[in-house]
Amino acid sequence: MNNRELADTFTLIADLSEIKGEIIYKTLAYRKAAENLSGLGRDVNEYWREGKLEEIPGVGKAIAEKINELLRTGKLEFLEKLKKEVPASLADWLQVPGLGPKKIALIWKTLNITTLAELEAAAKSGKLRDLPGMGEKSETAILTGLESLSRRSDRIPLGRAYPLAQEIIGQLKKVKGVVEAQPAGSLRRMRSTIGDLDILVAAKDSKPVMEAFTNLSGVVRVLGKGETKSSIEFGDGMRAQIWVHPPEKFGTALQYATGSKDHNVQLRQLALDQGLSLSEHSFAKVKGGKEIFCATEEEVYQTLGLPWIPPELREDRGEVQAAKQNKLPKLIEVKDIKADLQVHSSWSDGKLTMLEMAQAAAKRGIKVIAFTDHSVSLGVTGGLSMEEHKKQAAEIKRTQDKLGDSILILHASEVEIKADGTLDYPDKFLASLDLVLASLHTSLRQPREKVTQRVLNAIRNPHVDIIGHPTGRLIPDREGADLDMDAVFNAAAETGVALEINASPYRLDLDDMYARRANELGIPISINTDSHSEADLDMLFYGVAIARRAWLTKNDVINCWSTKKLLDWLKKRG
Repeated sequence: MNNRELADTFTLIADLSEIKGEIIYKTLAYRKAAENLSGLGRDVNEYWREGKLEEIPGVGKAIAEKINELLRTGKLEFLEKLKKEVPASLADWLQVPGLGPKKIALIWKTLNITTLAELEAAAKSGKLRDLPGMGEKSETAILTGLESLSRRSDRIPLGRAYPLAQEIIGQLKKVKGVVEAQPAGSLRRMRSTIGDLDILVAAKDSKPVMEAFTNLSGVVRVLGKGETKSSIEFGDGMRAQIWVHPPEKFGTALQYATGSKDHNVQLRQLALDQGLSLSEHSFAKVKGGKEIFCATEEEVYQTLGLPWIPPELREDRGEVQAAKQNKLPKLIEVKDIKADLQVHSSWSDGKLTMLEMAQAAAKRGIKVIAFTDHSVSLGVTGGLSMEEHKKQAAEIKRTQDKLGDSILILHASEVEIKADGTLDYPDKFLASLDLVLASLHTSLRQPREKVTQRVLNAIRNPHVDIIGHPTGRLIPDREGADLDMDAVFNAAAETGVALEINASPYRLDLDDMYARRANELGIPISINTDSHSEADLDMLFYGVAIARRAWLTKNDVINCWSTKKLLDWLKKRG
C-alpha cells in the first residue's frame, strides 16, 4: 500500500467511526494520521522497514500497529469489524454538502438504506422529510447536494499540481544532456484544475532522463518506462508522465502538448492555408519538400506568421485572430502587483501578527496591505467585534510607526454577507474602515434568487469596495453559490465595486471566464491572496495566472495602481 491508500484507509475509519457515534478525539486522531500520511514527503514503506512508523507526525503506538498490519497483510481486522457495524458505503454520504454523520446515521437506521442511489430515491419520494429534525427543506437540500456531487471531478487543484511539476522539472534539468524541460497540457495553460502531470524534456539521449524520472523521490510505482515516454505514481496518488524529444523538435512538441485541442486545430488550419502540415514533430510541405524543425515555440508561431501566444490564452477564445491582427494583450505579471487587499492576521484566524505579515509582504515588493480580519458573525474564524476592531486600529497605528513608509497598512475587514442579506456591521462602522471587502461563506445553497440578492445588497452598499471570492467555491470539494452572474455584473458595473480573483488555488474565484466578462463590462478587478500565513502570500502567482487566462493587463487590476491612485479610488467610494 502507498501513502495515499493508507491515508484513504484511515479517512474511511474516521468517517465510519463518526457515523457510528464514536467519541470525537478518536475520529480526530484517525483524520490527523490520514492528513499526515497524505502529505508525507517520503514513502511510508521506508519508515515501516526501518521500524520508525511512530516518527511520523500524528502516528502513535495504536495507529502504528494498524499501519504495520495493513502493510504486512493488505487488510485491517479493526476496519473489517467496523464495516460490519457501519456499512462502508455510508462514508460516501459525507461528501454530500450539508449531510453530517448524525443525519446519516438517522436515515440509515430508520430507512435501512446504505447507498447514494437509495438516498436519492428516498429523497425524491419524500421519505426524508418526516424524519426527526429533517423537514422538506432538508430533503431538498440533500437532493441539491447529490446533484452537486454528481458534477464533481477527480481533477487535481492547480496549487497541488504546479509545485510538484516544478520540483520534477528542477530535478530533470540537472540531468546531463537535458537542454529544456517544461510542463504541458492544462497545467501549462494554468487551468484551475488538471488531470495528470504532463512534462516535456528536450534531450538527445533519453535514457538518463528516464532513469532519473523513474527514480524520483516519492515515487511508489513505475507505471511504464519506454524510450520516449515514462509514467510514474507518487505516494499521494498523483501521476506524472514525461516525453523526451530531440532538442531541434522541442518547439513543435511543446506547442502540440500544451494545447488546447481547439487552439491546435486553428493552428493546423492556418498551416494548411500556407501549404504546410503541422504535427508534434515538425512542419512538412503538403506538396513534398524539406521538413521545418522548430527548437522553440516562438519558431512555430513565427513560421505561421504569428507572434508567440502565451499558453494561458490558448483556449480558442479569439487568441489566434488577435495574434493575426497583432492585438494580443500585454498580460499582467506578478511583478505588477503592488497591493494585497485581503490578508488575515492573528486578530482572527491568521497565523502571524500584523507586523510579521506586513514585513513579509514588504519583502515581496508589496506597497499596500489591507488587514481584512473576519467580522463578528463568522465565529469559527474568531471574527472581530466592533470594539475589537478599535483595538486593532490602535495596533495598526503602532505597527505603521515601526514600519515607516516601507509599506502602507489599511484597516479593513472581510465582512460577512449574512444569510438574511444584511452585512455584519452597521453602515456607520463600515464607513470608519479604510476598505470593506464583503464575502459569502455560509448558506451558499440558498435558492438562486435569494443568494444573488444577498450579493446585490452588498454591492449596492455604499461602503463596500470589493466583493471577495464571489461564488464562495472551494476546489474540488464545494461548488460555488448558484449566483445570477449577469445580475451581479450589472450591479458591479453600475456601482463601480471591484470583484476579486481570490488567489488561493483552492478558490481561484472569480474564474477566468467570469473575470474576462467582468473586465469587458468595465468592472474593476482585484487580485488578493487571502493569506493566513507568510507562505500564503506566494499564492499571488495563481491569482495572476487566472487573470492572464482572462486576458487582463495591469491596467485592469486595482492592485497594480499606484498607492495614490488606489487611495483616491477608495476615498471616492466613501
